[in-house]
Amino acid sequence: MADRPNIIFINTDQQRYETINALGFDYVDTPNLDRLVNEGVNFSKCYVNSPVCGPTRASLFSGLSPHNSGALHNGSRWNDSWVTLLADAGYHCVNVGKMHTGPMGAPWGFHERYIVENKDRSAMPVKYLDELDKAILAHRLEKPTGTSYARDFPDYEEREGAYEWPLPDHLHPDIFVGETAVRWLDLSCGQYSIDKPLFLEIGFPGPHPPYDPTAEYAQKYLEREYPILPVTQADMDSQPRGLQGFRQGHRDFDFDSVSFNPHASDENRHRQRAYYMANMEMIDAQVGDILDVLERHELLENSVVIFTSDHGDNLGDHGISQKWNMYEQSVHVPAVVWSPGRFAGGRDVVDFYQWFDFGPTMLELAGVQAPRHYEAISMLPALDGDAEASGRTRVFAEIARDQVMQSIEYAIMVRDERWKCVEYLGDNIGQLFDLENDPDELQNLWGEPDHAAIQRELLDAIHVWYVRSSVRASLKNAAPMIRSDLDV
Repeated sequence: MADRPNIIFINTDQQRYETINALGFDYVDTPNLDRLVNEGVNFSKCYVNSPVCGPTRASLFSGLSPHNSGALHNGSRWNDSWVTLLADAGYHCVNVGKMHTGPMGAPWGFHERYIVENKDRSAMPVKYLDELDKAILAHRLEKPTGTSYARDFPDYEEREGAYEWPLPDHLHPDIFVGETAVRWLDLSCGQYSIDKPLFLEIGFPGPHPPYDPTAEYAQKYLEREYPILPVTQADMDSQPRGLQGFRQGHRDFDFDSVSFNPHASDENRHRQRAYYMANMEMIDAQVGDILDVLERHELLENSVVIFTSDHGDNLGDHGISQKWNMYEQSVHVPAVVWSPGRFAGGRDVVDFYQWFDFGPTMLELAGVQAPRHYEAISMLPALDGDAEASGRTRVFAEIARDQVMQSIEYAIMVRDERWKCVEYLGDNIGQLFDLENDPDELQNLWGEPDHAAIQRELLDAIHVWYVRSSVRASLKNAAPMIRSDLDV
């Protein structure tokens, strides 16, 4: 077991990069995540494969981009998961919390699953009672939803999805997941004996909306100031028709209990941001409890702890609610790997990596070879401090029409050190940003003659990537003699 570490994969839902104090954002208190950053390896340019829960998680666990995994939108069925490879290799595999699998209750290689899904699932097509639903029912309480928030908060229309948690603290989704993980570790390592290395996926439902901290955390963060990007009409007018239609869709329907107004007042945006950051400190406290129980049962020394998130949240920036877009707020996420006895800590890896690159990394840590058709690459050379280790020169992301994103058929993003380009299928306008001179992505340069050459270069890069990644994925069913060292 010393050669095969326990792998503790902690994954939040909808967490922006700017949410950890140790990364330079002093308006949020995250002492336990700060420990992971300060003693671990931070991947400061990690980008998701899709700014939507289901597709990006399917990419992570399949090693494939959304157009190859078959999961292009929330509600898609997944085709495969490398968790089965870990189980076959002798790992005991446990999921506590959210994974957003399709179908939700499938085993996907786990020996045990204690599922907690989206907080408010009123708009989801599948009815499913998860562990938290059952606990709330056992207490004979009403689970908070958009319906109950609209009924109980007279100022619901101004709340922008931010509410104080109305039930007992232990039934808060993030506290419930953290405490369930702690209880599982206590039982499994105390009363029972696990003689296998452990793969434990802990999926926190927050800080995904509703933004719902308990009252004490809410009050604390209301007293702080935050850098909030102003919304301008010029910015919104420069966006493709698909994004403008998406904005209107969020005005017409309160997805995830968010009554959205792109022209929300400074006060209402401040409260939304405060509650979002309060949710982050609540998650941080649970991470601390998980680290403590691992240490108490002498598992921490031989563990690799990974902390990351499936995508970010615009929080009203650019006049857009939540995600389903390619702005930095949605596609750039925190990604930290901690194992002081294994990897030199206090380092920042500045190469680009994609979120699904965690898959081959965890397989390699477990001594398992990643399948040859995977597009994802291992981050282990960078973790080991290999001077020749290199990540990616460009990263890509995809979204497709789903039950929420109705106005865009399909979109692909490419991003490099300086430029970002987003192509929208069937639209005559996309997005092109010079991130060196416009880091806030306020000036859309698409179609400007002075930037025609770089726009063409990036569009060509998107098309080549799409084809080459598809060829790579096809190796899953190819004869063994076919090469698998294609540069994707």
